[in-house]
Amino acid sequence: MKNIKALVSLFAAASLSFSSAAAGAAGESFKDDVSFLRKYDKGLVVLSDESGKAQVAVSPLYQGRVMTSTSDAQEGIGYGWVNRDLISSGQQVQHIHPYGGEDRLWIGPEGGQFSVFFAPGVPFDLAHWFTPAPLDTESLPVVEQGKDYVRFQRKIELVNYSKTHFDLEVTREIRMLGKGETAGILGMTFPDSVRTVAFESVNTLKNTGSKAWNKKTGLLSIWVLGMMNAGPSNTVVVPFKAGPESELGLVVHDTYFGKVPADRLVVRDGDVFFKADAAWRSKFGVPPARCKPFVGSYDPQKGVLTLVQFDLPPGRKDYVNSLWELQKDPYGGDVANSYNDGPASPGAQQLGKFYEMESSSPALALKPGESATHHHRTFHFQGPEPELDQIARSLLGVGLDEITAVFKP
Repeated sequence: MKNIKALVSLFAAASLSFSSAAAGAAGESFKDDVSFLRKYDKGLVVLSDESGKAQVAVSPLYQGRVMTSTSDAQEGIGYGWVNRDLISSGQQVQHIHPYGGEDRLWIGPEGGQFSVFFAPGVPFDLAHWFTPAPLDTESLPVVEQGKDYVRFQRKIELVNYSKTHFDLEVTREIRMLGKGETAGILGMTFPDSVRTVAFESVNTLKNTGSKAWNKKTGLLSIWVLGMMNAGPSNTVVVPFKAGPESELGLVVHDTYFGKVPADRLVVRDGDVFFKADAAWRSKFGVPPARCKPFVGSYDPQKGVLTLVQFDLPPGRKDYVNSLWELQKDPYGGDVANSYNDGPASPGAQQLGKFYEMESSSPALALKPGESATHHHRTFHFQGPEPELDQIARSLLGVGLDEITAVFKP
């Protein structure tokens, strides 16, 4: 997405009247979020851990998205961004329905000659960009459910820009992660003073067609995106592998929406810092040679540290490229991304007060009957600052004071 002004005009033309003050209803409690969502998705699934305090709301109607979660079911805030204005309006609009949700499944690539968001032969512009219906408006049926998990499955069809037809089966499972499992995944334990909710999405694509997927005609990827509530002091932190560009290449790709301004993206000492205030539309990504399997964010106003951890298979270099152009390197894409929503100019419309943390699988060269799975895990921690500081230092390589100081005037 490169033409920001055109994007704003497009959504204005579609009559998306989401005010930046109201969209997402930031600060609502988890209980309020669930009550609201159940008005529109009667099949809403609420998962919980053994204590019942950590809970996750999952929507079959909205493609099996984790809409929001909490570490305290009785009084806790909802950590995911929920687009109440769009959901309550019942509007059907073109191009995308940004319902919200802190873990949703998309399939890449978004742009390029192997895109599944552009029909064959059309220009790479906003007027011709459409989110595939199975990833945007069609429901994802529940096939199995328990107290702490829910599994979805359906078959879908996609056609890419190069006219390659894909028959595939999508299986998606949302699982709660208990304290013991969380400690094992992250390699550290957490004091009782830190409230925690942790869950993972297990996302599988299976080639159900008669032909192998190959690089010449286009490959797909599993792409998971999480919309979180933005705040004026929120900062995304992405650790990366240090080393010279001559060996590892660029640390970040920061031209998805035009180059990210220097006062919004800082690269130093093994971490990328990115403003997540929903005040400037921008995006960056970290390529596989630089990527570590973590993306984090910190909201000092709410005292919430969020971590996303994901599969990063060693030695895999081919990741789909989502830039909106015919590409010289269609498999030179990113593993981890972060997006910050915002108006293109003062007073312009925007989708909402959210930012995103994203991960992708490698490009999938699947033979008929073969499948691939990508795990994307989300952890929210809320509690005393010294304890959160230790978690950030251990997993992101940087303390809370440094995170909050990066973008201070």
